[in-house]
Amino acid sequence: MRRKMYEKEISACSIFGAMNIEGERFTGEGVIKAIANMHLRGNGLGGGFAIYGLYPEYEYYYALHIMFRGNEGAKKETDALLNRSFDVVHDEEMPSGERANVPDPPLVWRYFVAPDKKGKDKLLSDDDYVVQKVMDINLRIENAHVFSSGKNMGVFKGVGYPEDVAEYFQLDSYRGHIWTAHGRFPTNTQGWWGGAHPFCILDWTVAHNGEISSYGTNRRYLEMFGYHCTLNTDSEVIAYAVDLLMRRQNLPMDVVAKIFAPPVWEAIEREEESKKILLAMLRRVYAPLLINGPFAVIIAHHGEMIGLTDRIRLRPLTAGVRGKMTYLSSEEAAIRLVSKKLDRAWTPNGGEPIVVSLDGGGRGEKVDEVIPFA
Repeated sequence: MRRKMYEKEISACSIFGAMNIEGERFTGEGVIKAIANMHLRGNGLGGGFAIYGLYPEYEYYYALHIMFRGNEGAKKETDALLNRSFDVVHDEEMPSGERANVPDPPLVWRYFVAPDKKGKDKLLSDDDYVVQKVMDINLRIENAHVFSSGKNMGVFKGVGYPEDVAEYFQLDSYRGHIWTAHGRFPTNTQGWWGGAHPFCILDWTVAHNGEISSYGTNRRYLEMFGYHCTLNTDSEVIAYAVDLLMRRQNLPMDVVAKIFAPPVWEAIEREEESKKILLAMLRRVYAPLLINGPFAVIIAHHGEMIGLTDRIRLRPLTAGVRGKMTYLSSEEAAIRLVSKKLDRAWTPNGGEPIVVSLDGGGRGEKVDEVIPFA
């Protein structure tokens, strides 16, 4: 009798997000349990979390999470750059659990800073100034990597399964109103601490399941706007593209979705004239930001969580709502592990984003399945 070999899905990865639409902070216990339930979708070479509403005592300062590898030279050089460029109001080594099952952890430090702009840098917004300094550190200081740079939020990631990374960074001691999580199965890039997800720039984070075959084109286009990909993982381009399109160019998510996952030209031709003109313009102007390849992403920033897949859903994404909690996940089973009863569970259409948001008063708006250009 022939023994049946176990077959593992090698293009899996897992993503999960949870948001309280009234802005109430909650622990990550359920999120950690949900991402651990998708253990078999990863291989232990990457896990991570993004938490929003994390640092209320420093909410007006940028929180820089920086990992250092090798000797002390990288940290000394980084400290010198930060002290020249920012008012550093507090810094400390990231608390960690030494017994957690993570290999070869780097030194991880967090800094709470305010921009100290001089000369021509005074013409930059605070956000653009921080992006510039993040790129400078990642590009020019060997063995130093800024992997989180927003206000009142933070990314925690590394090599290991997500539940091991959560234990290492002692995430059971944190609270936030949005949590996103990722379990990694790298297929064409290395598994290392900086290459784990989520990817972050300012308060924008992206957790991604899939492959980006357009990475080279995407990267070269973003370099024209001052973004440099240094973390050796294709998914990094999505975070920078989101920052460029949604923060700097102020495009709405339904338009960004049609840049990342546009209809084919034949489908555009069948649209009514006004929509046809807009979709054709987006394809021509933003052709280098088309994400070619299968993907499902959870994008987050303060007060908003977004789910999006490629236009034919080659990677899974499920949504669920229970009261004031909204969930996005690679698998419905992970959602139901956290919330056995759901008011609604559904699978979004390919290429059409789900947007979960707060209003300015902290009252939750309904979850929208965005219908483009309606």
